[in-house]
Amino acid sequence: MSTQWIDIAPGGCQGLLALPPAGTGPGLVLFQEIFGVNAHIRAVAEQYALDGFVVLAPDLFWRQAPKVQLGYEGEDRDRGIGLMKKLVPEELQADVKAAVAALRARPETAGRKAGAIGYCIGGRLAFTAAALTDVDAAVAYYGGGIHDQLQLAASIECPMQFHYAENDGGIPLAAVDKVREAMGARAEVFVYPGATHGFNCWDRSAYHPASAMLAHGRALTFLAEKLA
Repeated sequence: MSTQWIDIAPGGCQGLLALPPAGTGPGLVLFQEIFGVNAHIRAVAEQYALDGFVVLAPDLFWRQAPKVQLGYEGEDRDRGIGLMKKLVPEELQADVKAAVAALRARPETAGRKAGAIGYCIGGRLAFTAAALTDVDAAVAYYGGGIHDQLQLAASIECPMQFHYAENDGGIPLAAVDKVREAMGARAEVFVYPGATHGFNCWDRSAYHPASAMLAHGRALTFLAEKLA
């Protein structure tokens, strides 16, 4: 397994590419949280690469703070929120499309399917990728704001999987119900009792091991089936 930063699009857009031990495999675009392609996201990229995927984690903040890596509390959290607020939707959509195209163009994914996965803001972007690109499957972990962008649901033809926390202060269960209704049979929607936002991240106080393990198993099984 190896990692390297690669160019995604002209102008400075880059991403971390993680290759599986076999060197080739199905593609998986990994969309970060608001904390950049930090140690945890890099570890998740390596985790899925060890599972056999060619993983590309685009740097969403390349225009504002290239390759920034933030922690989860205090000033770092405030900075992450500030960077997120500076994102321009049209530019972000262009970056999503560029990341998927760049991964599909890699020789390591030639002739293979490609999917998307994301956490927090990245969960919303995995949903965006499903609507606006040709990914074959997508997984969204506690994607904030998806329930406010459900007009995109009509454009989604690939299967999706959603993971939500029961006690997410920013995503009420009523919002989860809206996503479930809009996606219908195209999606699996799981809610994790006792979990809060960010439950998958072992570097956060919100880490909920039982939920994280169960969700990862579900996501891995889903992606293995849909991207085979």
